[in-house]
Amino acid sequence: MKQPLVLPKNDPNDKDLNDLVTFYNETLGFCPNSVQTMHHRPRIAYAFIEMNKAVMENHGRVTSALKRLIGYISSHAAGCRYCQAHTIRAAERYGAEQTQIENIWSYRKHDSFSEAERVALDFALAASQIPNAVDDQLAESMRTHWNEGEIVEILGVVALFGYLNRWNDSMGTEMEAPAVESGEELLAAQDGWTVGKHKY
Repeated sequence: MKQPLVLPKNDPNDKDLNDLVTFYNETLGFCPNSVQTMHHRPRIAYAFIEMNKAVMENHGRVTSALKRLIGYISSHAAGCRYCQAHTIRAAERYGAEQTQIENIWSYRKHDSFSEAERVALDFALAASQIPNAVDDQLAESMRTHWNEGEIVEILGVVALFGYLNRWNDSMGTEMEAPAVESGEELLAAQDGWTVGKHKY
């Protein structure tokens, strides 16, 4: 794409928008262009933020770090490089072990991942494919390792990133410098990650 479909909203006089920027500066280190683009219709931006907060809320065993790794696997399956960089950066910021980040594509065998984490990541990969690849065997494995509330949390992450993957790849959202830095540092060597269409 020659430019993003819609440019991020940038209005220094919009208090609500600037409160959002401040919130993301504190949590992620920068405000995603995707949220600023959604803010052209503020209710969409706020609905997304509330969904994001609900999905990423920590209730116990499905940790904040694991949720970001699930988001990464889901985004990789969908092919969204923007979200891949964001999720791997967030995984690092939310306490994912460096060995897990470095071996994310060896999760089925690497000893830094528990069996429950392996099943959750298998589920994220299968649930993000088109057509959907979740079958009875995988469902049974999920029920073996996770309770119903935890399964809802895990699928909530996959569904949230399904929205974000569609949004950012269709919008051609420009990737922010810190996200580019994380993608190049944490992903380029192990999976050939590049900025792709998200650079102008």
